[in-house]
Amino acid sequence: MAGDLDQLAQRYRALTARLGQLGYISPGSLVRRYTTCGKPGCRCQAIPPQPHGPYYQLTRKIAGKTTTRRLTSDQAARYAEWISNQRELRRTVAEMEEISRQAAELLLGKPPKPQKAPGDQPA
Repeated sequence: MAGDLDQLAQRYRALTARLGQLGYISPGSLVRRYTTCGKPGCRCQAIPPQPHGPYYQLTRKIAGKTTTRRLTSDQAARYAEWISNQRELRRTVAEMEEISRQAAELLLGKPPKPQKAPGDQPA
């Protein structure tokens, strides 16, 4: 048991160190779009078509509302990194939660099943 706990603690510390190396984070998704305008004679109407773009868009929720914003290619590159960092943060925290759950089982034993009180009906 002590060896298992040491191993879990070591993995947990490694994950903690990984958190400290993450840069800025941002939720959302990033898309690169190419569009056509519909003007006769425009290059986007040619054969083969040469659509306008790329245009970068960031979509995310702010205060419960979905917002979309156009970005420059430099801004899009930064947001791509920040969104990747956000995903890495979530994966790392989920792994830390799992390690904590395993450590709790080792330290405390499996939690007992809740006992039914008289008169409890299954839902």
